[in-house]
Amino acid sequence: MVSKTLMPLKPGLKVASQMPAEPTAEDFAFNRQMGVQYAVTWVDADKASADYYEGRRKEFEDNGIQLYGLGNGSVHNVDAIVLNLENRDAKVDEYKKHLLNLGAAGIPYTTYAHMANSVWSTPPEQTRGGAKARAFDLNRVDEGSGAGIFSGELTHQRPYSEDELWNNYESFIREVAPIAEDAGVRVGIHPDDPPGLTLGGVPRPIFSSFDGYKRAIEIADSPNIGLCLCLGCWLEGGDSMGQGPLEAIRYFGGIGKIFKVHYRTVDQPLPHFIEAFVDDGYFDMYQAMKALGEVGFDGVSIPDHIPLMADDGRVGTAYTIAWMKAAIVRANAELI
Repeated sequence: MVSKTLMPLKPGLKVASQMPAEPTAEDFAFNRQMGVQYAVTWVDADKASADYYEGRRKEFEDNGIQLYGLGNGSVHNVDAIVLNLENRDAKVDEYKKHLLNLGAAGIPYTTYAHMANSVWSTPPEQTRGGAKARAFDLNRVDEGSGAGIFSGELTHQRPYSEDELWNNYESFIREVAPIAEDAGVRVGIHPDDPPGLTLGGVPRPIFSSFDGYKRAIEIADSPNIGLCLCLGCWLEGGDSMGQGPLEAIRYFGGIGKIFKVHYRTVDQPLPHFIEAFVDDGYFDMYQAMKALGEVGFDGVSIPDHIPLMADDGRVGTAYTIAWMKAAIVRANAELI
């Protein structure tokens, strides 16, 4: 196959919405009314085919929205890949097929997370105005919930070493990067959430710091492997990330390695954080939007993990997207 390297993107800062794979007419209308022109979505393994992916892209386009990214939940946070378990090869083959399906369907991006036991959360807490929000408190890990979490100290029978995690990542990424290049698809790797901790006997040494990301991207050595920069996760880590979010944007964005941004924030770093409204965390989120503009970021930023407003998820979505769009207008004006 002849390498496509990267599908072309329209330049400039963009906001995208997270939408169902099969949106209703009401879903499409809501997003058009917010002025959203881009979307990302997720599918399950039983619908992972080039024809289905292409059908999703066309339906979104027919309704005035470009499908920027599509993920397959079956090959996201896969313990077999991260820990080199018995069915590792089958899962890697499934991931390769996912990338080829995206390329055949003309979808330029997918998010991948490399966590053996997934995202960990403790019981929800309240943020501004009493809004219910995701939280993590290291002192309450025994109350945790999420994929891979169960009673006991280990999630996978034994402890794992950082060297094992690095070796498993290297073998995986060197297998799939050439496939991403042939497909023309960008793979944005999501940070560990929460970052830097050993949870269930599994360390998180790779996507939990600036240096870890830098080493991982250098190992991949591919124009198609980059970051899904989750600002929320970066802020969860705080000083332990080694560099702040602006430094991460300037470095990785400066070398064209940021493909998507999860635009969310928290009230404070670990060991205990509560996810906050986009204008109410401990970091000035506008500065991140401005820095993205400065480095010529041409992917999409999406609202993510939005605190629940008025017992209606759409209220928080509209609030956050409106704030993000205003931030883009201001950033573009300052960058002229």
